[in-house]
Amino acid sequence: MKRIMTALPLLLAPSVALAHPGHGYGLEAGFLHPFTGTDHLLAMVGVGLWAAILGGRARWALPAGFLGAMALGGALAMNLGLGAAAQAVEPAIIASVILLGAVVALALRAPLAAALPLVGLFGLAHGAAHGVEMVGNGLVFGAAMLTATALLHGAGLALGLALNGRIARALGGATAVAGLALAFA
Repeated sequence: MKRIMTALPLLLAPSVALAHPGHGYGLEAGFLHPFTGTDHLLAMVGVGLWAAILGGRARWALPAGFLGAMALGGALAMNLGLGAAAQAVEPAIIASVILLGAVVALALRAPLAAALPLVGLFGLAHGAAHGVEMVGNGLVFGAAMLTATALLHGAGLALGLALNGRIARALGGATAVAGLALAFA
């Protein structure tokens, strides 16, 4: 807990919270991309944490739903030229961080039928934002990015299963606060 509280100011620093430009292209850039933006990193881990809280089928359904929707959002944005519309998803991305943090902090046990569409909507927004920014071979970049995203979901799931409920909820609260800081940065 002490380490979390020590790292919290770094997460809240506006320079760290800014969107991460310079996506590059190819396998390496796609894989590293989810680790380079606070908003994406927090949301991806948050999906895994919430999946751990919900348990059962949610452990695989929430990450899989996010990944599928993210792939769809990226493909639509890349192929339909939604550049201007993608800027409109930025509030949804910030909302994903805040809401995922809040549901983890509250240990919200929503039914899968409610949790999955919400996570899918967030995945669609994250995918659309990335789809318009991709350069080069979008398929290679996107596949690598989805792989890294899945690993972050897995890390959140593992944390949620390994930590006691109070610490996991504290992580959720810190995520929500970081999301609010991102909204006002």
